[in-house]
Amino acid sequence: MWKVVFIWFVLFYFISVNLQATTQSLAKDSTISNIAYSIQVGSFQKLENAGKLADSLNKNGLDAFFFKENGMYKVRFGNYKSSNEAKDMALKFQKQHLIDKFFIINPTSYSMNQQVSQKDKAKNTRYNLSKRAHEYLGVPYKWGGESSSGFDCSGLVRAVYKLNGMSLPRTSRDQFNTGSFVLKSNLQIGDLVFFTTNNGQAVNHVGIYIGNGKFIHAPGKGKKVVIANLDSSYWKKVYRGARKYI
Repeated sequence: MWKVVFIWFVLFYFISVNLQATTQSLAKDSTISNIAYSIQVGSFQKLENAGKLADSLNKNGLDAFFFKENGMYKVRFGNYKSSNEAKDMALKFQKQHLIDKFFIINPTSYSMNQQVSQKDKAKNTRYNLSKRAHEYLGVPYKWGGESSSGFDCSGLVRAVYKLNGMSLPRTSRDQFNTGSFVLKSNLQIGDLVFFTTNNGQAVNHVGIYIGNGKFIHAPGKGKKVVIANLDSSYWKKVYRGARKYI
């Protein structure tokens, strides 16, 4: 009798340890990094000029992206621990003639860092994710990416999330493997929706859910950022799943 109890105890112990390790691993995979201080440069009327500046900075390894604000196109890059560090780096880039005038972005400007309840913080952040995504509508695919080849689907969602203080992985596949699982019926504004559009099994496309069964995405070269219907026959067929990061 005692032998049976002992065996069950040992089995329970090992199962518990393995389950805990698995849970910790999943929790680790579900984290994303927050952006502290960043550098903002440029103010252009033409999208093309902002795209060229972002491409130039990216070629120097600065992971820059452009965005639209108050009718003007601007460029932002970097993730620095302090305002002083960001300023020192910006002055260094000025001396290298990579940038001209600059502005340091304080992390307190992001909704996720507001001094409000967690519920309101999440609500405000989701609203701003949708707002920022809408500002990219109509943008040609070729501008704003990490190289002159352009702004792909994962680059779009990275830019939108960075504008809200969160840094996502670079590829749609890695983004899919990050965050928390979301049922399609439980999608909320700001969640990411993933697809397999290459007749394969691996995720290769991503968009930002904006509510009412719709999402914003960058379709591909020669096309512009658009709103698509998640329940259309095509997107239903290639839908792979969703993730949340808030």
